Amino acid sequence: MKISIGNDHAGPEYKNAIVEFLEKQGHEVINHGTNTTDSVDYPDFGHPVATDVENGKADLGIVICGSGNGIAMTVNKHQGIRAALCWTKEIAALARQHNDANIISIPARFTSIPQAVEMVDTFLKTDFEGGRHQNRVNKISYS
Repeated sequence: MKISIGNDHAGPEYKNAIVEFLEKQGHEVINHGTNTTDSVDYPDFGHPVATDVENGKADLGIVICGSGNGIAMTVNKHQGIRAALCWTKEIAALARQHNDANIISIPARFTSIPQAVEMVDTFLKTDFEGGRHQNRVNKISYS
């Protein structure tokens, strides 16, 4: 699987741990994140991830900022993107099963690195259930 990842200054350690995990699992990673804790603007790192997923360059995306909110709001501006802010593996599973989320947003200041890796693992291994959820997902886009 090809995964696009982006993070701001709150998430370099998270990104590095997640990238290491993904590469060990055999996934290809497109890295749009910063490698330093110097203050940056999360949209500069979220938009490229959303574009990768939107254009089919990546199968799924991962975004990380302090609260997870700002970068989730950013990527959700893109057509066809359904980013889910997750802070437990159970929420990550439901985001895929019920919402067909294609980007996971991780709040670095409110989760540990092991939790973040576990959420990503769950997110990638969980399939969309379709069925009764498909009609709801179809109503998410607004035109």
